[in-house]
Amino acid sequence: MATPNAMRESEAPADDCTKLVRAQSMLPTFAPPLVIRFGAFGDMVLLTPLLRLLHRRYGQPCRVLGSGGWLEPLFAGHPDADADPTLKLASRKRPYWLDPSQRHLVARLRAQPPGPVYVCDDWSIDKIRWLLQRAHIPDDHCVFANPDCMLREGEHWIDRWQRFGAMTPAAFADAPQADAPNAPCLSVHAADRADLQQWLRACSFDNAPLVLLQPGNKRTLKRGRAGQFGDDKQWPLANWVAVIRAVLARRPDAKIVLCGAPPEAALLRQIAGAAHSDRVLAAGDELPLRRLLALCEHGAAMVSIDTGPAQAAAALGCPLIVLYGAQPPSLWLPRSPTGSAVVALGGLPQRNRVDQITPDEVIAAWQALPLRDAAHA
Repeated sequence: MATPNAMRESEAPADDCTKLVRAQSMLPTFAPPLVIRFGAFGDMVLLTPLLRLLHRRYGQPCRVLGSGGWLEPLFAGHPDADADPTLKLASRKRPYWLDPSQRHLVARLRAQPPGPVYVCDDWSIDKIRWLLQRAHIPDDHCVFANPDCMLREGEHWIDRWQRFGAMTPAAFADAPQADAPNAPCLSVHAADRADLQQWLRACSFDNAPLVLLQPGNKRTLKRGRAGQFGDDKQWPLANWVAVIRAVLARRPDAKIVLCGAPPEAALLRQIAGAAHSDRVLAAGDELPLRRLLALCEHGAAMVSIDTGPAQAAAALGCPLIVLYGAQPPSLWLPRSPTGSAVVALGGLPQRNRVDQITPDEVIAAWQALPLRDAAHA
């Protein structure tokens, strides 16, 4: 006769197997939600509340399809984005057989059972539909923001995406509704903070409150020329220098980091040189995206043109002043999940160019801006 111990040992594998079968039966039988948005950096930051909403509805972090080299680092380790590499297309206009990225995308999508698909892009809809059909994703798995959830007059982009996230593909009619925050969510990791501190020490900027200035945007140095005709977001160099002097006067213990991408580095060096202060650092060549996010989490405040880093700064709780050109702030105003201050200057309908904003207006807003304290940073 088998002993009780022997019986327990013989039963253990069956118990484990039963648990495994039960666990497998609870796993989703469809792929994670696929969110398609070919937007710039700031557009993708504004998309993160939708990712949170769909994660809660379908029980799986989202796959994101977009374009741009910053897409993967932006969503690296994000709780609402799938851990697999972000899906990217090099071009939507190129013919399918001449574009390896389109063929790779189709193969990747075919490798999983189809899941819910949320097409947030307003352009190239016919090509996106064609690629999804080629990937064997049925029409009843997809919803399209264009034409079914167009941006309403005066509506913020995040509010549009929340309306869109409440829509449900026909094949997933039983998916529960869910709530989500109406402000972006970005993740900064311990490795990002360690990298930032190492860089700040190397620059001798680790011992002071940091104020961030973002003078450039993707059009500022298009084709290598600053201040081109038609760039409604270009603010004169002398204005930036005036703001720098006001910042340093208000906070004698503070230092300033001029933020930007490598193509903007020459402009940032020009501004720093005109400021004539060793408390000003031009960092256009030294801010990969993960370090920029850590810097936004660390900074005491930011003054920025209406551009992607401003969206990231607010999402990470950095008090912010944003200068608008021909866009209305009602559509694009950054939102903070922590309640940190966001002040908008300029923009439609009153003004349509950033250079119509005076330095005195920005300095007055700066003097009134509640800064993030050094202990929090």
